[in-house]
Amino acid sequence: MAEFLIDAQGLVERWTIDGEARRNALSKAMVAELAHHVARVSGRERSVRAVVLTGAGTKAFCAGADLKERASMSEGEVKIFLDSLRATFRAIEQSDCVFIAFVNGVAFGGGTELALSCDLRVIDEAAEMGLTEVRLGIIPGGGGTQRLPRLIGKGAAKDLILTGRRVAAEEALSLGLVNRVGDLEDAMHLAKMIVENAPIAVGLAKHAIDDGAHLDLDSALALEQRYYQKTLGTEDRLEGLKAFAEKRQPVFKGS
Repeated sequence: MAEFLIDAQGLVERWTIDGEARRNALSKAMVAELAHHVARVSGRERSVRAVVLTGAGTKAFCAGADLKERASMSEGEVKIFLDSLRATFRAIEQSDCVFIAFVNGVAFGGGTELALSCDLRVIDEAAEMGLTEVRLGIIPGGGGTQRLPRLIGKGAAKDLILTGRRVAAEEALSLGLVNRVGDLEDAMHLAKMIVENAPIAVGLAKHAIDDGAHLDLDSALALEQRYYQKTLGTEDRLEGLKAFAEKRQPVFKGS
C-alpha cells in the first residue's frame, strides 16, 4: 500500500502523506517510500523542480513517530530506523529540488523535524508545531537539536526543546520557524514561483545558502563565487539574458 499520494502539476509535485488514521505518523514504510521519492526527484532529469509536502486530512501534517510501531522495536531496530530517517531528511536538504512543507495540522517531534529538513515552511493558521520528545523521556532524534538552533537561534531552540511545548502558527512565524502563515494554495503558489526560475541557478543558490551558513564570511564568499561560476557556462544563463533583451519570459531547460 502506497504511503504517499502524488499529484504532479507540471514541474511541481504535491506529496500527501496518506496516513490520516495514524495522524500521518512516521512509520518504517513511510520513511522508506519518502526516501524513494526524494531520490526520484533528485536525479539528473530535473523533471520535478519543487515539491510541496503535506499530510492527509486537516488534523495532522505529521504527528511524529508511529508510537505503536516504535513500541515493538528493539533498541537496535530503533537505531536502524533513526539512521534511515536522518539519511532521508539529509537527502531532502542535499537535493537540487526545492522542498516546501505545508504544515496543515499538528507537527510534533519527527513531524517538525521533517518540516525543518525542507527549504521552506508554510503553516495553516490552526496548526501547531513542537519538538515534544522530552515529554516522552527522549530527545529529538531526527536532527531537531541541530537544525532548530541553526534556524531560529540557540536560545529560542532551547526554549522549545527543553520545555517540549507546542507553538501555534503566529508564534512559529515570529520565531522564524516557518516562512509564512497560509493555506495549501499559498504553498503551491510559492512552489510555482520558484520553478519559473532557472533550475540550475535555484539549486546552486539553495546549496550556497546551506553550505555557507556556518562558514566564516571570507570562506562563505569564496564558496559563493565557486557556485556562481557554475552558472556562467549554462544555456539557461544565455536564455535569461536573451529573454530580458527581447522582453519576454525565459524558457529555462536546466542546461
